[in-house]
Amino acid sequence: MMTIPDTRPYARALDRLKAVGLRPTRQRLALAKLLFDGADRHVSAEQLHAEAVAAEMRVSLATVYNTLHQFTAVGLLREVVVESGRAYFDTNTTNHHHFYHAEDGKLVDIDHSRLSVAALPEPPAGTAIDRVDVIIRVRGHQS
Repeated sequence: MMTIPDTRPYARALDRLKAVGLRPTRQRLALAKLLFDGADRHVSAEQLHAEAVAAEMRVSLATVYNTLHQFTAVGLLREVVVESGRAYFDTNTTNHHHFYHAEDGKLVDIDHSRLSVAALPEPPAGTAIDRVDVIIRVRGHQS
């Protein structure tokens, strides 16, 4: 039996929100559609807000920040802090690392199998290492 793909414009966004128990408000649905309908990417709150405005969505920058943090808290996004006051939200939540191009602020994924982190210190008593995030800062032309 052949399955017919769901052609509702917000189907993927709605499914993602329901899967993590977030109420699918109009603004959450709209932002989820912008974030998740397409390839994995890294986006700042300001970039996502500009995309929302260009798509004629009425949403404040504060709502974009709040929504990105809600999506991060439930595991839909990973926050990547590249320096104080500069963070990106990554739609790829798998275990991986990043190259950070300082000149243009671009992040590029590095598969976790391409990097080895050895001799980690013992974590403080009563804690366990959850994940290791490596950001390699690069300069120069990208090919």
